Amino acid sequence: MLTRAFGHKRGRAIAVRLLMLAMISVTVPACSTFSDWFGKKDDVLPDQPADKLYNEGLYLLNQKREPKEAVKKFEEVDRQHPYSEWARKSLIMLAYAQYEARDYDECINSAKRYVSLHPGSPDAAYAQYLIGAAYFDQIPDITRDQGATDRAMQALDEVVRKYPTTEYAASAKKKLEVARDQLAGKEMAVGRYYLEKKDFTGAINRFKVVVTQYQTTRHVEEALMRLTESYMALGIVAEAQTAAAVLGHNFPDSPWYKNAYSLVKSGGKEPHENQGSWISRAFKKVGLG
Repeated sequence: MLTRAFGHKRGRAIAVRLLMLAMISVTVPACSTFSDWFGKKDDVLPDQPADKLYNEGLYLLNQKREPKEAVKKFEEVDRQHPYSEWARKSLIMLAYAQYEARDYDECINSAKRYVSLHPGSPDAAYAQYLIGAAYFDQIPDITRDQGATDRAMQALDEVVRKYPTTEYAASAKKKLEVARDQLAGKEMAVGRYYLEKKDFTGAINRFKVVVTQYQTTRHVEEALMRLTESYMALGIVAEAQTAAAVLGHNFPDSPWYKNAYSLVKSGGKEPHENQGSWISRAFKKVGLG
């Protein structure tokens, strides 16, 4: 009603004066502050027992499957009880909770911190594995940059190298094979592109990477056939014969060998391995030839 009688400005002024008078007339306890009238800041909770916070985090993680809430509990242990044994245990669980929450960057940071602070701990192997797994889960498709794949392989290889007798080494090896297959697939995709453009030298360089670095992947059979195709197109028949022969020797039932054999035969030749060829040496090096 005041704003209607005297206008908006006068109404606001009266309201302010009334508020000030009310504040003056009220007896304020000595311990009160101005913030009591306009809302207190969040009270700082007293420190809680480390084991209570830790077990609450485990419950949220294992029972209710709320990894983001579990993260908060494990972070509180580290904040309230630094340098304690509970803080050490919470740090590895924090990394795991962050992994479960798919917060991969934070998981990697926490796991790296654990390995740095507690390299001799029995859980150091698991922390290193979490680093590799977090990178591994971010591997993109073969059309995109494979930086995450490289980082995953480095981290997982460290698990195998530093902790070969742990249960995590076996899982790391399996992930490594998948990561290698991914990188080989990338090389194959680029090689096929060059092949379509009739850039046979560029294609050979890509297929050579697969044959020399990723022999245990599923892509090596096609790589040998594509090498046969590229060398035949360039008129380097001896290398084409060797690629076809190595393919037939190691993968005699492969449909790729049938294609390679037909290509060599179309030039009036038979698959024949030249022992001095880089292809032959590459396979003998790893005992596949």
